[in-house]
Amino acid sequence: MLMRRLWVAPIEYWRQTNHLRLGVLAYDKLGPEASMNVAQLLDASLDPSQNRQAEAALRHEETKPGFSVALLTLVASEDVDRTTRLAGAVFFKNFVKRNWTDEDGGHKLPQDEVNTIKREIIGLMISVPSTIQFQLGEAIGTIAESDFWERWDTLVEDLVSRLTPDNPTVNNGVLQVAHSIFKRWRPLFRTDELFTEINHVLGKFCTPFLSLLQTTDGLIQSNQPDKTALQQFLSTLNLVMKLFYDLSCQDLPPDFEENLPFITAILQKYLTYDNPLLHADSDEEAGPLEFVKSGILEVLNLYVQKYEDAFGPYIEVFIGSSWNLLTTIGPETKYDILVSKALQFLTSVTRIQQHAQAFNSEDTLGQVVEKVILPNLSLRDSDMETFEDEPIEFIRRDLEGSDSDTRRRAATDFLRGLMSQYEKLVTEVVLKYVEHYLSEYSRDPQSNWRSKDTAVYLYSSIAAKGTITASQGVKSTNDYLNVLEFFQNNIASDLVSSNSIAPILQVDAIKYLYTFRSQMSKDQWHHVFPLLVKHLGSSNYVVYSYAAIAVERALALTDDSGQPIVGKSDVIPLAKDLLEHLFKLVEKDKVAAESVAAAKIQENEFLMRCIMRVLIVIGESVIQITDSVLKHLIDITEVISINPSNPRFYYYHFEALGALIRFAAPSQPDKMENALYPPFATILQVDVQEFIPYVLQLFAALLEANPSALLPDYYKSLIPPILTVEFWSSRGNVPALVRLLVSIIQRGASEMVTNNQLEPILGIFKQLVEKKANEIYAFELLECILSYFPSYDPQSVTLLNNYYAPIMQMLFLRLQNSKTEAFSSRFVRLYHFISAKDDAGMGADFFINIAEQIQSG
Repeated sequence: MLMRRLWVAPIEYWRQTNHLRLGVLAYDKLGPEASMNVAQLLDASLDPSQNRQAEAALRHEETKPGFSVALLTLVASEDVDRTTRLAGAVFFKNFVKRNWTDEDGGHKLPQDEVNTIKREIIGLMISVPSTIQFQLGEAIGTIAESDFWERWDTLVEDLVSRLTPDNPTVNNGVLQVAHSIFKRWRPLFRTDELFTEINHVLGKFCTPFLSLLQTTDGLIQSNQPDKTALQQFLSTLNLVMKLFYDLSCQDLPPDFEENLPFITAILQKYLTYDNPLLHADSDEEAGPLEFVKSGILEVLNLYVQKYEDAFGPYIEVFIGSSWNLLTTIGPETKYDILVSKALQFLTSVTRIQQHAQAFNSEDTLGQVVEKVILPNLSLRDSDMETFEDEPIEFIRRDLEGSDSDTRRRAATDFLRGLMSQYEKLVTEVVLKYVEHYLSEYSRDPQSNWRSKDTAVYLYSSIAAKGTITASQGVKSTNDYLNVLEFFQNNIASDLVSSNSIAPILQVDAIKYLYTFRSQMSKDQWHHVFPLLVKHLGSSNYVVYSYAAIAVERALALTDDSGQPIVGKSDVIPLAKDLLEHLFKLVEKDKVAAESVAAAKIQENEFLMRCIMRVLIVIGESVIQITDSVLKHLIDITEVISINPSNPRFYYYHFEALGALIRFAAPSQPDKMENALYPPFATILQVDVQEFIPYVLQLFAALLEANPSALLPDYYKSLIPPILTVEFWSSRGNVPALVRLLVSIIQRGASEMVTNNQLEPILGIFKQLVEKKANEIYAFELLECILSYFPSYDPQSVTLLNNYYAPIMQMLFLRLQNSKTEAFSSRFVRLYHFISAKDDAGMGADFFINIAEQIQSG
């Protein structure tokens, strides 16, 4: 039988004897011994060798009354090691996410704990170090999401009352709390309820907030020689900028509109402000001044996009300031975010015809390209260091869209913003620079490879139009350019040539194909695809990873009729060697120490995604190489289960396993079941929570692949644990558990009746149907029960007769008191389902009779 182990650490070092205090209240519900245990469990949770057991023990502790308040008390204590306090704050944040409200918005904690937390957490957050502040701020944001403002209507007054004229530590705490609450508004759609909440805040917060801005400005001016004070007050100003964005994200606050001259003067002042004391010591890490200026530019970008009518008269001065900043700032990494924000602001400005007109000349655009685009688009030494030393980070920033704050992406977006206004003129200007850099490369390819990289990147920037989609790449191109001709004349040779080409140019060639993949015909892909596969053999990490990315996207590419561009017949001859090589790349660090190997194998999700795609494309042809693929996937499963660290990697990994089961298990079910049961059972046994939903679904898939066979003994051993409440307590497990239970019932209903397991299954149905989030799965389980138990065992018909009325009563109560559209739809489907089962002793009359029994009762 599978068991989940609970680890309880011994109390060895904790010497505290006094009760911790939070505010003016002492909490001793759990007693000092329990507090000691919680502290040591938090320490153990930081140790990779004990983490899983410690987390399980903490989850057990959190069910005890008063745990939340005791945990906050521990976080508040200055006598506790700061690392332990931080771990406590992180656990409290996650505890609140799990336990603050139920699906109907009701508090899950006792009301006295709820009131205590809301009363004390603001003061606590203000008093703790910034690292702990951030975690508590996330917890406050979760609480506010359900309680603010109607169930926490004193919050804003509490925050405002704590603001001080000159204490940056306290003020920063207050502003951090406010930001953690108000930032929730940024992605939301406009509703009456949302604007009621915002107006509640604006009416109480705006005036003291603007006063704080004015006071902070004065304190910065009066502390010019004091580096420590300046850093504190700049931190305040940085938070003020974040709140400016929060408070303005839905609509322009009236108080801000009335005070725009004052506000814009402050923004301009600090966008151009400088003080040598605030210059960051490192060339890589941004300092407080860079963060403040970046925040100002974010606010300016928002106001240009949303409030041009009110903000229009002030835009011109900020265009000049941004231009001066971009043309004078250095190439150091610490300025990257600031430069990207300035470019984003100018990109928004180009969408306004009145201001874009300033760029409508060849000379001006030439200056833009030379002074702004090229310095920020060309590769720097720091970029090449990332390419060589942190290749996976280089790939993720460059390819996935997580590089929105990189100079290259921002410069590209600015150029495309200008293109949207003056496509022909921008194209003509930029092509001159493309030709210049290509000519420079041709004079000395070995030394001038960066020139070609710049040329290719520049050309790609102006060639693509519209959004680059994940499935198709670029769908629309520049009317004045021929992307296929450029590829043939300037890029194809870099795919064909061998090691004489700089790796970055090979990457550029692969990325060009990836970006413009929809522009190539099926015949062209037939010639290019083998070249991509060849680059999987490169010794350079970035090159073979980009090749895997491009191969995977090419295999997923379809034409307008939905037919694959790279056909199955093109892939099958390559599949065995292709998969073997991909697995070799994934597993190359498998011989390292366990924890190191687990992290390294999971590092490159792009390789595993490519493996998944190949298995899906070749379909049943995988049967010929099942043994090899199965062994690799099991080996990887065993290694990464030690320490799951990359959700994307293990998602693609289990999808690959799912594809293998789907195509190989129907013809060789015993082999697949016997091979996969041990590693899957181990994952359940040691409670690798990240993997459990995947494993449960794959167990179900194995059963579904051979529906006519008897239920194997090892699946019978799964039944008792999956019928326990513990497994169903995690919402993420429910879909997979229902699928597995349905699959087991389909093959083992008769034996389950014999073992008296029907009633526990009906208990699970009751548990599911009571929650809106699980109601669909309740119906799936019920339909399976009604389909298989009567047909497998006539005795279960009599047993089910005792439950039909209670089941229907539960459903009718849900319809009456808390129905949803999904519930109503599934109920109607259930009626038709039962009505159609005359042969099983049911039918429409049967349903009606049960309903009448309930009504008459």
